[in-house]
Amino acid sequence: MLTVPPTTKLWFAGAVDLRLGFDGLANRVRSVLSADPTGGHLFVFTNRAANRVKVLYWGGRGLNLWCQRLEVGRYPFPPVADGRLELTATQFAMILDGLDPATARPRSRR
Repeated sequence: MLTVPPTTKLWFAGAVDLRLGFDGLANRVRSVLSADPTGGHLFVFTNRAANRVKVLYWGGRGLNLWCQRLEVGRYPFPPVADGRLELTATQFAMILDGLDPATARPRSRR
């Protein structure tokens, strides 16, 4: 499991060709997201079928790539309007667990 500190931003870039590796995804971060892949934030990519996820992040000495694949189903990622979407660590954890953050509701604590 990927642990994300609350101060780290997660940028969801939408569907891309997941055959891309470190350099291809880093170039995508620079061109589409206009961000620095070595800035300490996490960049989340999925494929068109939304059954695979890759997360690119800077590990201090180099780029790291975290991957996960579902055998059945798809991840409930929200639609991306202008090429990128910022996610919270909680939203990302919900998506990886198969919960749709758009339809999740907090329970009453009474």
